[in-house]
Amino acid sequence: MAAQPVEVLQPKKETELVKKATDDFFERFQRMYEAIARRAFEIFEGNGRIFGHDLEDWLQAESELLHPVHIDVAETDEGLTVQAEVPGFSPKDLEISVEPHRLTIMGKRESKEEKRTKKTVYKERCSDEILRVVELPAEINTEKVKATLENGILTLEMPKAAPAKKIAVETKVA
Repeated sequence: MAAQPVEVLQPKKETELVKKATDDFFERFQRMYEAIARRAFEIFEGNGRIFGHDLEDWLQAESELLHPVHIDVAETDEGLTVQAEVPGFSPKDLEISVEPHRLTIMGKRESKEEKRTKKTVYKERCSDEILRVVELPAEINTEKVKATLENGILTLEMPKAAPAKKIAVETKVA
């Protein structure tokens, strides 16, 4: 089953989610992965090309390029609720993809500041990216996921998929 990217809504409302094109999401994910891989290789080279530290190099590259996303996952009989801390991100900055057993949260925001005093020009740019992939404890119905963003907290309501029904088989005696 293909991933279902969803658009985040703000302010908190119970409305339908708008689906986004999956190609853009996966291309962006691939670019982020490649950037981390390039940085991990730079770290590997900077450490004298010493083998055996692959995971450390990768994690260092991730921590330099991505900011952590803290999450809480709660499960009920009906579904899952995920709350993720994404302070400073707006709905247009976030991309969320849901699969039956996986949730991916990606985001990118850029801010620019410029001050001019007499002949001095001050410019500052900041880019923050987040990525969090979570394996879900239960299969969810990807068509009915609702996402809201309020006060820097992204909340995803994900109903569980209906369990497969057992069909009784009758045997006929001839």
